[in-house]
Amino acid sequence: MKKFFFLTLLCFGFACKQTSNNEIAKTSGISNNHPIEKRQSKTVNNHLLDSAALGINFTPKGDYNINKQTIKNDRAYFTKQFQRNKTKAIDSASNYLFNKLINELVPHWYGTPWDFNGHTNTPNNGQIACGYFVSTTLKHLGFQLNRYKMAQQGGMNEAISLQPRSELKVYNNITLDKLKTKLNSVYKDGIYFVGLSNHVGYIFIKNKELYFLHSSYCDNKVVIEKAASSPCFQSDIYVFAEITTNRNLIQKWIQNTAIPIHK
Repeated sequence: MKKFFFLTLLCFGFACKQTSNNEIAKTSGISNNHPIEKRQSKTVNNHLLDSAALGINFTPKGDYNINKQTIKNDRAYFTKQFQRNKTKAIDSASNYLFNKLINELVPHWYGTPWDFNGHTNTPNNGQIACGYFVSTTLKHLGFQLNRYKMAQQGGMNEAISLQPRSELKVYNNITLDKLKTKLNSVYKDGIYFVGLSNHVGYIFIKNKELYFLHSSYCDNKVVIEKAASSPCFQSDIYVFAEITTNRNLIQKWIQNTAIPIHK
């Protein structure tokens, strides 16, 4: 059984680096696929997701560069809070980063064209591959990482860059219903990294429902949709790393600590 699991992981890392019609590790370490919701100002076809019910924003607000600078400036507050009360600072920063990522940064990216070689640093100005979408938004959120090196890794290595291998959740040959049940038994509402056979993105968990946020090679753009209805979410293996619920990762953000990219 252990031998089978080890071989599966090897295949996962290898598959992410093969060429195909999907996006692969040449640029992002995996592929992209799927739709979004309709926004008021840009084309987004979000499979009728209800932003009010989800409690998140789909419409770009403010200036993107100002949003990034605000996050950078706000880090000082959490740094001071961390010195007084580590637990409270991490809890506060977790909620803060969740809101900034899903409600202030990502909405600007919806509709940005997908391309296998896309690595734009500016939403809706150029193209973005799936791995670059993840690494770039994390970089803009203030995590000290090399967005190029991270995007060029396979899904397993990207996950390990965010969380130790022993803490990852890895599922092989599992139905989506069983996957949903397992994830809800170990995770709470939040944003998580997911690596698939030939694709990467974010999983947003809300009220036990899974939403796939990614630069989609199926829809050729950045989208958010229910994972169960996403053809790009089909995979032989799923690797999950915590982001907004990852206390060690949040501490690295507060302390502006560099995040090594696992190779």
